[in-house]
Amino acid sequence: MNESVIVLDHLSKSFGNVHAVHDLSLQIEAGTIFGFLGANGAGKTTTIRMLCGLTHPTDGKATIAGTDVWKDRQQVRTKFGYVPQRFSLYRDLTVLENFRFFGGAYGVPGAELERRIKRLLLLSDLQEKVNAAAGSLSGGMRQLLAIGCALVHDPPLLFFDEPTAGLDPVHRQQIWNLLYDLSNEGKTIFVTTHYMDEVERCTEVGFIESGRLLAKASPRALKSSFRVRLLEIDVEPLMPALVRLRDRPELLGVSLRSGSLRLYTQEPEKLMARWREDWPFQDLRLLGERWVEPDMEDVFTAYSQGYDGVLKKPSP
Repeated sequence: MNESVIVLDHLSKSFGNVHAVHDLSLQIEAGTIFGFLGANGAGKTTTIRMLCGLTHPTDGKATIAGTDVWKDRQQVRTKFGYVPQRFSLYRDLTVLENFRFFGGAYGVPGAELERRIKRLLLLSDLQEKVNAAAGSLSGGMRQLLAIGCALVHDPPLLFFDEPTAGLDPVHRQQIWNLLYDLSNEGKTIFVTTHYMDEVERCTEVGFIESGRLLAKASPRALKSSFRVRLLEIDVEPLMPALVRLRDRPELLGVSLRSGSLRLYTQEPEKLMARWREDWPFQDLRLLGERWVEPDMEDVFTAYSQGYDGVLKKPSP
């Protein structure tokens, strides 16, 4: 088993009567690409701010590479790199000047810094842009530069806040290929994203809701947490069917997928058997049905919407 780079031990944060993070405990091992998911306001940002030493925990503790994130917050900041969603580097400086600025800020010795910059330019595919102003780069190139600057002090951990938001598919893939390479080198990646296809690329995923950790496992294990099969039906006309089915008490929820309706219900086999005998919607035509395997969007929907009836109960 790899050494845990991040350890949260009953970590909590309250703002008055609001419990932003409540009794959060988890460990993330070296080399993990950890996807941290939750709806807006679930506690993701507060958790990351505590891990970065920017917010004092109300209770509990957390460590990065064995260093307390609050008591030794100055030291702990040398152990991670942070890549925000919005570009935060110096637009008027060139690519090379940005690298040198951040390397100097972290105290990387001159000769070592030049070696690292050479490697990072190659890693981020920015060799031909070395003298270009950062502000002149495309969105994908700017994000690659931000990642490179976050790596210049060679930290064991990288935080990414929606690293590919707004990028085209080519640059999204390029950035994820870079994250795979970093993970393969043993670096730990802590990433928030709202793209469910990117969640599939993580080696481990944690769901947080109302400041509480609901689940933490690999994507494969999370998809296996469904205790029922998912029913997908073809109905016409489609949009009136979607609106009507949302109001059915036997359904926890309905989602539209590629022109079909995916139904979340506790007893899908019994429901479909009843509908075959007596279809309750005279103005809607049932054209087909099928059983489908859950994907990460189904997992996120079930956990974030509280569809406990379709999920296996956690072991005591």
